[in-house]
Order: sequence, then C-alpha cells, then structure tokens
Amino acid sequence: MPRLGSLEAEVMALLWNRDRDASAREVLTELNRDRVGPLAYTTVQTVLQNLGRKALLERRKQGRAFHYRPTRTREQHAADLLREVFATSDDRESVLLHFVETMSAAEVERVRAWLDREPEPPERSR
Repeated sequence: MPRLGSLEAEVMALLWNRDRDASAREVLTELNRDRVGPLAYTTVQTVLQNLGRKALLERRKQGRAFHYRPTRTREQHAADLLREVFATSDDRESVLLHFVETMSAAEVERVRAWLDREPEPPERSR
C-alpha cells in the first residue's frame, strides 16, 4: 500500500468527500480555497497523476479534460493500511491487542456485535 504525502492526502480527502468525480481544475480550486499560498495547476496535475500511478485514482476523459475519482472508499483504504501494519509485525496479536486498547467501549461493543453476528451462508456456484 503506497504511503501518501500531505498534499496527496489532502487531494484524496477532497475526492472522498465529493459525490462525483472532479477535474484537475476543480481540485485546484477547492484546495486553494483554504490555502495561504495558492498551489499551481501543474502541481495538482502531478499529484493526481501520482495518485493514479499508485492505483488510488482512476481517470476518464470528459470533454477536453480528465476527471478523477477514487478507486476505493476511504474505509477500504484505511483497512488496506491496517492490513499492511499487521503484515509488517512479527506479533500480529500484540498489535491487535494494543489497537483494541485504544478503542472506546462503544467501538469495542460494535466490533463484538459484528463478530457475534450470524455468518452469511456461502454462495453456491451454478
């Protein structure tokens, strides 16, 4: 799972928060709304291309411009990052236990309820 730089993380957050894809110009406009110093269009284009190379964004041609959208949800991306953390540890159980210790009682209860649910039957092949 590729690590995100700070600007890449900003772009991903912006795109995850939208209900539709966005052009580089739209991303630039939204990013520059809250900035002290404006970003250059070419900087945003480069970040979008890098995120595409990391398979986090897909792009499609719409008119003369490319439009970008995430390939995975924010939650799927977070789960991928957790899997990566577990994969790098020699003691997965210890990592998991330390993580659970940081969870609120409500979060633990929700996980417990999910684990106790009735499993769905496997799909039959036809």
